[in-house]
Parts: sequence; structure tokens; C-alpha cells
Amino acid sequence: MSENDLAHDVLNERLTVLANRSLHLWDLPAGASARLINVSENATFLVEAPDHSRSILRIHRRDYHTRNAIECEHAWARALNAEGGVRTPDILPGRDGSTIQSGVLEDLPGERHMVLFEFVEGHEPDENADLVPAFEELGEIAARTHTHSVAWTRPPDFERLIWNLDTVFGPGAIWGDWRAGPNVTPEIQALLQRCEDRVTARLTAYGTGPERFGLIHADMRLANLIISDGATRLIDFDDCGLGWFMYDFAAGISFMEDHPQVPALKQAWVRGYRSARPLSEADEAEIDTFVMLRRLALLAWIGSHIEVDTARELAPDFARVSAELADAFLSDQG
Repeated sequence: MSENDLAHDVLNERLTVLANRSLHLWDLPAGASARLINVSENATFLVEAPDHSRSILRIHRRDYHTRNAIECEHAWARALNAEGGVRTPDILPGRDGSTIQSGVLEDLPGERHMVLFEFVEGHEPDENADLVPAFEELGEIAARTHTHSVAWTRPPDFERLIWNLDTVFGPGAIWGDWRAGPNVTPEIQALLQRCEDRVTARLTAYGTGPERFGLIHADMRLANLIISDGATRLIDFDDCGLGWFMYDFAAGISFMEDHPQVPALKQAWVRGYRSARPLSEADEAEIDTFVMLRRLALLAWIGSHIEVDTARELAPDFARVSAELADAFLSDQG
């Protein structure tokens, strides 16, 4: 039996059972329980105890990361917190001292890796408010993560995802083929293919030199920022890996690329970035290319994750709006 054989609701029910049966692996108060709060790439649970303490449990999706890759994620997140000037949630080790625990459950395919994080009291930036100040801070945080990633000595056997043209557009793309996304009509496919060709040509010329390509968060959206006691913490390093530094802005506007505030948000992000790290005119000029790279990747993600609530909600119009964005991008490029 594979995971794809399970209905989405059934899978979530079994993951919830696994979460609750696994809480003894950590030093948690008696009577703690786990409640599913989000499903995206992974299943995320809020763990609550009778003493009112809380924590966050992540059960990793099968076959997305190896144990070694998760260990590398933890190493970078902890190093950023300790020496990079970017606050990240603590990772809570299990009773055996490891930050990664594993478990199995009858009627649930395969072994699952699990990680427990501290619960950070706070809130994410309000998407209905003026986002310019938030994006200026986001740009500064991105710059600090990039500065740290360039100087950081990676662990031996470092292993993380790679976000490049091949892993977005190639036959083994991480999230699949955008052509298989919902409502990609022949007309939309033809336009998006022209966009992919232009993105490929520009980024091939741009290159992957160490000043442009390195270890990035790769999902630095407002939803992954927690404002707590006036300080901002960066969470969810699950997609971190090797990629273009400017991709972090594109990830920051995921699912809202057509928002009328985006030009102002880009200016704010660049301003914040330059307050902490140099950014060349050539780098800034390529940001819109990365926005389209990310948009096509997200179209593929929706197609390959249609069981996820976010994907189902976005599916009806995502291809059409992507085509409108692609048309504007191609027109701007001349």
C-alpha cells in the first residue's frame, strides 16, 4: 500500500494517531495531546499539555527528505540563531537526545520522521495591512541569512534540496511538471512555455556563481514569520537548500504575485536587503525572472498536491492568472 492509496482524510486521521502515540519520545508533561493544524508538504500539529505548555510537532512527508537532510536543516537553523543574527525557534530533542524521532503505525505506509519545535507566542504579519514595512524587514532578514550561508561551514555530507532550472523544469522536477497543473489549457500552455523559455535563457546567462547562488530559505513568506515581543522569528526551514539568493524574494510573494502592492513590496524588500548586504543592479534586474520561475513551480506544486486545502482553493484560477503574469513579464522583456 502506498500513501497515494489513502484518502486525504484517512491519511490525516492516521497521522494524528501516530502523532499522539509518539509524544512519549519527548520529555513532555503527562496528558499532552497533539491536534492537526496544517497540512502542506508535511503534517503540523499543535501539542498541548495540561500545564498549558505548547509545542509544535512536524511529521515529515515520506520521500521528501532523508534523515541526513533533516539534520542539515537543523544544523543551519540553529547556526543562524546562534551566530547569524536571525532568530529561529528552538528544536526540542527527544529523550534520546536526537532532534529527529521516527515512528511507524499499522495501516500507514513506511516510517515517518518527526521533529518537535518550541511554540513561539506571536502572530504573522497581517496580509490585509500595509505590507511595505514587513517586506523591508523581510529583505533585511533575507540578507542576513545569505551573508551567514556564504560564510558558514556546512556539515560533512551536507544534503539539501537544490532549486535550479533542472529541479523546477526538468524531467525530475521536485514538484512535478507545471503542464500537469489544473486548468492548463493549450493556449495557456503555449504562453507559459514561452515564459519558461525566457526564464531559462535569462537565468542561464545570469549564472550560478557563489555571489548569486548558495544556501537559501526558499520559502520566506510572511506566513513563515512570527512576530513575538517585538522581534521577528523565521520559521519552517523545510524547503531550505541551494538556490539563487534572489529566489527568496519570489518565494516571499508566493500566491500573491498579482497583488497590486507587489512593485512597492519589491522596492521595500530591496531597500531592506541593501541595509544589510550589497545587492547589485544585475541582481535586482533579475528579480522578476525569479518571480516567474517560482510561479511556474507553484503551478506544478498545486497539480501534485491537489489533496492539500491550499492547492484546492487556488486551483480554479491559478493557471489563468499565471498566464496573465507571464504575458506581462514577456511584454516587459521586449
